[in-house]
Amino acid sequence: MQQHEIQRYLERFFAANQCEILRNEDGLLQTKLTVDLDKRLMNRPFYWHYIEKTGGIPETMTLTFKTKKNDKEPGEFIHVGSPRLHQIFQTAKKMASFLRLYEQIENKNTEYVPLVPWLVLNMKISYICDLKKDVLHSFALQLITGQMCTNAIERLKTVKLSPKLPDFTFPLTPLIQPKSGLRRIKNYIYDMLEKENDDWAEQAIERWNKDLALLERFYENKEKNEAYYNEKEALRRQYEPKIKIEIINGGIVYLGKHFSFA
Repeated sequence: MQQHEIQRYLERFFAANQCEILRNEDGLLQTKLTVDLDKRLMNRPFYWHYIEKTGGIPETMTLTFKTKKNDKEPGEFIHVGSPRLHQIFQTAKKMASFLRLYEQIENKNTEYVPLVPWLVLNMKISYICDLKKDVLHSFALQLITGQMCTNAIERLKTVKLSPKLPDFTFPLTPLIQPKSGLRRIKNYIYDMLEKENDDWAEQAIERWNKDLALLERFYENKEKNEAYYNEKEALRRQYEPKIKIEIINGGIVYLGKHFSFA
């Protein structure tokens, strides 16, 4: 997961949760939290207990995130593996694990307009060995035709969405059930991973074998006791290449027939 991808994710996360974006510049994002996100992210239980007991006017926190190191700007540097980013991922899961949203079409006619269902998933693919790389993906699958689209969230940023079904519209019934749609997206990801370059895994195995060779030489004239097998297992856990696929959040998004992810 690159730094510019982290900034785009933060922008989407805070905007989707009705936080005011105060600054959004290259390498910097500043946002004013809502009451709900302040409670979830800032760990101020005594403050909120006091405000609720006294009926006081709450003052939520303003957060400034830096995705580029810049000593001239105050703020929290955020990157892959930082506790704050992990906290935001977990919060996103709890708050919006599965949504149902509708495109807010302004229909001036009295004839009802159909809205097409799309299964949209934001996913994180982690490439794990002794090093780790996270990559964010967003997929959309139309639940009528089975059309598959990638980078969906960027395109959806141009659409006004709401949990409320707009007047004079009706949602089409999916021909493909969401569970089946999820399987299709997973199969697409598996095919995508099969075609990817796996040099990272081969290099990890090379490093693993080098450390295994050192371990074997160390125990060459010794009894291979429990310590040996524990060290060997520790090397396996450290170096063994694996890929983890994780759903961050998702939902059914109903869009007008005019909409295209192309």
